[in-house]
Amino acid sequence: MSLHESFGQPLLTFPDAEKSPLSIRAKALVFVDPRSRQLRQELEQLAPRSISVLIRGETGSGKELLARHIHRASDRGGLFVSVNCGAISPTYADAELFGYAGGSFSGSVSSRAGWFGSANGGTLYLDEIGDLPLPIQIKLLAALENHEVTRVGAQQPSPVDVRLVAATSIDLAQAVAAGKFHERLYHYLSEGRLELPALRERVGDIQSLAEYFLGIYSQRLDLPVPFISDAAQQVLERHSWPGNTRELENVIHFALLVSSGEEILPEHLNLPQVLSPLELIERQATQLIKTGSADESAALKRLLESLTQTL
Repeated sequence: MSLHESFGQPLLTFPDAEKSPLSIRAKALVFVDPRSRQLRQELEQLAPRSISVLIRGETGSGKELLARHIHRASDRGGLFVSVNCGAISPTYADAELFGYAGGSFSGSVSSRAGWFGSANGGTLYLDEIGDLPLPIQIKLLAALENHEVTRVGAQQPSPVDVRLVAATSIDLAQAVAAGKFHERLYHYLSEGRLELPALRERVGDIQSLAEYFLGIYSQRLDLPVPFISDAAQQVLERHSWPGNTRELENVIHFALLVSSGEEILPEHLNLPQVLSPLELIERQATQLIKTGSADESAALKRLLESLTQTL
């Protein structure tokens, strides 16, 4: 991506219509599970404050969703600007974040505000902030503390009013200990912290999210909205979701395309079916009954019936 291409991208604002460039995942505000409800309470306490916020959570778990919710719940009238730190050009990192004056680069006649300046009066969201080079981390901290930035090629700093919401999927404290993350920036960010649990830890959210994705994709593809069967719901709730909400969105999209009836069934999900302890016992006992002697089979049947009644 060239410098001009990066600045040519549309600034992302919270979507209110289907024309939004965001994935539909980024619009799925779901706080059903008790852990999610607790998270929402913490979020709404932090939102009105002016402090920076650090969100930690696994990849695909919805960290940008929380950042957008913080921005909406705050009193900031400016834009929400989302930046993936891993995609920032090392060569033009200063210019991309803090802007540049006209004539600073070959062919650059006009000046640009950069991501920081574009978020003036609003919120700057830095995804995977640990990917920022250390020299840029130092300049970022200075900009936050002094409320001003100096564009590349400019003689004087420009005042800015930016609230930073950063996200990471790693333990930044370990990165600090390893000398890979600026300690003072880490402490600056840690004043406001949110831990976003993985989807497997928010089982109560799975059904609502699945139904949301199903409804949106059905509308987009002009298809009838099928029901999620009880058996399919059990498979969804037992899956470990290593890809979190992003994986759930893909699974539901796939299921909608391959289902032919009014219900989404387990076989439409293309997920391994995790058996409960009782189901495992039943399966193993059934196999032993088939291969054992008559007396052993009779004893196993009685044991299996007793376990089934007990559980």
